[in-house]
Amino acid sequence: MAYLFNHPEDFTDELTEGFVAAYPQWVRRVPGGVVRSSRPPHGHVAVVVGGGSGHYPAFAGLVGPGLAHGAAMGNIFASPSAQQIYSVAKAAHTGGGVLFSYGNYAGDVLNFTQAQERLEAEGIPARTVRVTDDISSAPLAETAKRRGIAGDLTVFKVAGACADSGADLDEVVRVAARANDRTRSFGVAFAGCTLPGSSEPLFTVPPGKMAVGLGIHGEPGISEQDLPTADEAAELFVSTLLADLPEDVAAGGDVRGGRVGLILNGLGAVKSEELFVVYRRIRQMLDDVGLTVVEPEVGELVTSFQMAGVSLTLFWLDEELERYWTAPASTPAYRKGAVDEAEQGDAAGEQAESAVEELPPATAASRQAAEGVQAILEAVKAVLDDNAAELGRLDSVAGDGDHGIGMQRGAAAASAAGRQALADGAGAGTLLRLAGDAWADKAGGTSGALWGMALNAVGARVGNDLPPDAAAVSAGIADAGRKIMEFGKASLGDKTLLDVLLPFSDALSEQVGSGKSLRTAWDRAAEVADRSAEATAQMLPKMGRARPLAEKSLGTPDPGAVSMALVARTIGRQLHEGEPGPQESERKGETHG
Repeated sequence: MAYLFNHPEDFTDELTEGFVAAYPQWVRRVPGGVVRSSRPPHGHVAVVVGGGSGHYPAFAGLVGPGLAHGAAMGNIFASPSAQQIYSVAKAAHTGGGVLFSYGNYAGDVLNFTQAQERLEAEGIPARTVRVTDDISSAPLAETAKRRGIAGDLTVFKVAGACADSGADLDEVVRVAARANDRTRSFGVAFAGCTLPGSSEPLFTVPPGKMAVGLGIHGEPGISEQDLPTADEAAELFVSTLLADLPEDVAAGGDVRGGRVGLILNGLGAVKSEELFVVYRRIRQMLDDVGLTVVEPEVGELVTSFQMAGVSLTLFWLDEELERYWTAPASTPAYRKGAVDEAEQGDAAGEQAESAVEELPPATAASRQAAEGVQAILEAVKAVLDDNAAELGRLDSVAGDGDHGIGMQRGAAAASAAGRQALADGAGAGTLLRLAGDAWADKAGGTSGALWGMALNAVGARVGNDLPPDAAAVSAGIADAGRKIMEFGKASLGDKTLLDVLLPFSDALSEQVGSGKSLRTAWDRAAEVADRSAEATAQMLPKMGRARPLAEKSLGTPDPGAVSMALVARTIGRQLHEGEPGPQESERKGETHG
């Protein structure tokens, strides 16, 4: 468990502050993460990595000459937001374009893709190489669906060394992609981790057993086996990885004479002495099959807070990849050889936040309606505070257990942004948009990006001229469903929040189309949302971190679907409090809210 923290919601900000204070010779803080304190030559490619916190030294500890140029830092086990990633990339960019590299998780894909599109819209070339080294998370025929775990380091190391050599963006992308194609990892866990402020671990392993095929976000393994000896663990690692060779290595027919980089990685609670015992047998086995190990790394390289687990990574080298794997690097947590002195950056402290934007004009009616919207945001915040633990429990069945705290952070940020917008005289549409941006930025992860997208979609339909009516709200929610499907690539039946949002939207549109008031239409649609959320218990997930653990989630509703239904019910109650009663409504001749 986590012993030393102040307030769980401040943990990431405070760890970042302390990290930068400890290592100013390597890193400086910018909004959203850190970049090198030294300035690379103008025109060099910037390699920007990132993901959730809780994996130190990934990701911030790998920023420095010979490795990454910047790291976007999300909350514990949650993707950084698109805004955070964009901010770090802008600070790291020196004119040669940006390569994003990160583990292949849904939230990271959503948010890094948004940041990449924003950079490209500004004329900054940006490309992506996702790390897909975890052989447990998808079969060999579907390597593009695999997760990124400790193999992150091989891709980041090669990409950073290549970029620092002066190669252009196309070349850095090519080399990084080849490194990813030639990296394979496999891990086991003996006990789960407990997040700051939580009292229970994200998963448990029965006594005398180990979980096989762990993730690095607190996800349980895909199966359980008897607890092995150190030698038996080593034999499992090596035999499993040698059965899953990169395509061009397998085509050679014999690995004898090959050369591999190697990472024996402790996930947080398995210490170096234990790892050396395991490495002794791994090295014997690799020697026996004629493989040469090149500059192995044994230690904590990509952790999972304090999870008791171990993973082995084999990085199949060729002459080019070996040159970059062995090249010098100097970062707070990873050092190799001697790097040249670089020019110190001229921004020694934290980069200034963006200037406050001028709010678009709004009518008095829209500003008054914004008060009702803010009351809804406050009610949503309160209900998510009350239900965060249960949402986290649902998520921990087959995911990483952070859904509750992510929704809690997002709602808190949205309500705070709404209060400020209201004080500044924003209309209802602008308040929703600013609340959505804040939700996405502070929550991070998949759900943060999607909820931010949803609030923005509704805000665009509501606008700042007229009070929100049933038709505008219904159309905005339909827009949100379409945008989320388009961007998140999920659809009905994939066991996601869409399995509530889409039926809810259809029911709301049908009720509004038949002339029902927003309050009445919402009540009936919320009933559909409740039933739809319950129905996800019998679905198998096809997207996100729960997908590799699909069978474990059977019988448990999707946490994103549950939180969507919970918010729908909460908004319905708030509409009843904020709208006139039936008799008054009839006297005024209203047909919608």
